[in-house]
Amino acid sequence: MVVEGLKCMGSEGIDMGKRAETRSEGDGTDPQASPNQRPNTCCFCWCCCCSCSCLSARKEEREETAGRPTEETKMESTVETIESNEESNALPSLEEITSWTQGFDKVMRTEAGRNIFREFLRSEYSEENMLFWLACEDFKKEKNSKVVAERARTIYEDYISILSPREVSLDSRVREIVNRNLLNPCPLMFEDAQLQIYSLMHRDSFPRFLNSEMYKSLIEKPKTSPDTSPDAES
Repeated sequence: MVVEGLKCMGSEGIDMGKRAETRSEGDGTDPQASPNQRPNTCCFCWCCCCSCSCLSARKEEREETAGRPTEETKMESTVETIESNEESNALPSLEEITSWTQGFDKVMRTEAGRNIFREFLRSEYSEENMLFWLACEDFKKEKNSKVVAERARTIYEDYISILSPREVSLDSRVREIVNRNLLNPCPLMFEDAQLQIYSLMHRDSFPRFLNSEMYKSLIEKPKTSPDTSPDAES
């Protein structure tokens, strides 16, 4: 009886082993593998293959690096902006562009010159100088006293206040003049400040502009007159 019982248990154990082996072959698992080992993991790490944190981190790092503009790409973007503006506005002639070397007033005299120089200032993170100068020019034309008071406060908060991210560089003497003029605002109250910023652009930014790749590209860019274009000849 004991022998028969052992034989029965032995055949049953053999059958159970065969069934376990059959299941392991069907689902692709190794019956000898560690119970803590996770199947279907990716080849890079042991985390879940569908949401691998390592791969996600690498992807985010590549996207962040690709999104950082270099100095070269910033200059290319500025030149492209100028060219797109030129397509919608009147192009300055080659004669006008070359005349800018004669003096800063040649640039500031025309809207095209101011726009191009403003793009250069933007590439140097000093666009607020041109914006302030233009705001003062427009402010001088205002005749309504109520509007003058409102716009004076706006210009002060945008470009004079030390709390403004677009604060322009003024010395203490000019700041004191502006502060006094705020008590009785008039269209010419920013004249001293405007002149100082004009001198700053002339002395500091204008020489770099003439030596910049932006200005060189404008000089070297071929100009085609509408009268000499192929469509005009046909």
